[in-house]
Amino acid sequence: MSKFGWFIAGIGLGVLTLQQLRDNPQAQKLAEDGKQTAREFGQSVFDGFREREQEIRKQAKK
Repeated sequence: MSKFGWFIAGIGLGVLTLQQLRDNPQAQKLAEDGKQTAREFGQSVFDGFREREQEIRKQAKK
């Protein structure tokens, strides 16, 4: 499939997804759950990064 074909297919899938999110309460809940999970994961990664950074700084001061 050409790049243009993939582009059109992506637009079509995006439109279908938006319609489902607009019209289907279950899809809205699933999207919200996915966003919340992604936020929690990102916060966990951020917290772990900061914790490790502090450990490295303590070791460097010694």
